[in-house]
Amino acid sequence: MYKSIKTIFLVAFLISSINSFGFTKNISEVTPTSFLVETIGKGKPVLYLPGFATPGSIWKETVENINLDRKSYLFSYAGFNGNAPIKMPWYATIKNDIISYVKDQNMSDVVIIGHSMGGNLAVDIAAALPNKISKIIIVDALPCMREVMMPNVPAETLQYESPYNNQMLNMDANQFNNMAKMMAANMTYDESKKETLTNWITKADRKTWVFGYTDLLKLDLREALKDVNCEVLILGASFPDVVVAEKNYQKQYANLANKTLKMASKSKHFVMFDQPEWFYTSVNDFLINETK
Repeated sequence: MYKSIKTIFLVAFLISSINSFGFTKNISEVTPTSFLVETIGKGKPVLYLPGFATPGSIWKETVENINLDRKSYLFSYAGFNGNAPIKMPWYATIKNDIISYVKDQNMSDVVIIGHSMGGNLAVDIAAALPNKISKIIIVDALPCMREVMMPNVPAETLQYESPYNNQMLNMDANQFNNMAKMMAANMTYDESKKETLTNWITKADRKTWVFGYTDLLKLDLREALKDVNCEVLILGASFPDVVVAEKNYQKQYANLANKTLKMASKSKHFVMFDQPEWFYTSVNDFLINETK
């Protein structure tokens, strides 16, 4: 089934968006500038990691609806949403810088909530810092999306310099915008969110968007799951087929010992857009003992 899925759907799997809400901002820039962090509240840390092309402010509605008396850290990545781009490799730099950030801030008893690529980062961070991470929530992310979307394609064959990447880099604004609209349509059922999704794709730094996506296609965290000791909640989307999707989750997360998998009904990639009340209830139930 997945062998016939076109590249445009593959890309849509990880592209994300933003929705802004009124909070007092406390934004700090780290060095090197692989991400920005906005903080809300006080207490033990909750790291909110968005998906590809998505700023941290997408989590503000979640912060409003999650019953946690903690300090929220909303991350936004280099090359997206007006943030300056960085040199490649993109994903590895962000991962290493967040791990260093957690150490430098002397964080402990950390909860991480990550959507899409943010879920991959949550796995990497929990594997690297097992004594600092208490729980993670992974929202519609697979540890190796290449295996599902591009079966039997070795990671080493995916390079920054490729005909497909060159084609993406050379698209004019109108071509790229049309592609972004098609992607957005595959990521949520919520019509009111599709324009927002499209805008954040089209406003991305083009090289970051193209080469960063190559980084994600090469990613395989299935072995790293063995090093994740904390309790994990996985919230999967049902689109396009809930039975197939759940089987893929069970197979890909087989190495993760302490996990709970829940599948959202009638949901595309942005579970928190399509099933917000189910999403908030699932998160609150999982974090009931992590309120302080």
